[in-house]
Amino acid sequence: MNVARKSPAHTDPRGVITDLHVGEPVNALTTVTCNKGAVRGNHFHKLTTQYTYVLRGKLRYAGQTPGQPVEERTITAGDLVTSLPLESHAFEALEDSELLAFCHGPRAGMDYEKDTYRLECPLIPKTP
Repeated sequence: MNVARKSPAHTDPRGVITDLHVGEPVNALTTVTCNKGAVRGNHFHKLTTQYTYVLRGKLRYAGQTPGQPVEERTITAGDLVTSLPLESHAFEALEDSELLAFCHGPRAGMDYEKDTYRLECPLIPKTP
């Protein structure tokens, strides 16, 4: 599990510039909203690296690399989560939240499901 707090690259009287991702192509850039209590994810990608940046809100993130125990973290605005290929991941919104998801790999646009594999045993169970 890799969760990084992103720091500004430049600040001046006009505002702040923060680089979220540098040096690798991006195949999709997506906004995701999560209502409080919503669970998203509970899947993995075989070929895609997924980056998730929290724009606002607070979420519980669960990630699991094959053969390792599940790790959980609370993430908030300014955190960037990197989910590598084969790493199972899930998010639970602890409050209304907004995410920016971008990826490198085939999981993009109309091919969203092409490299998305649902977990038989969810990391975070969905509530009814």
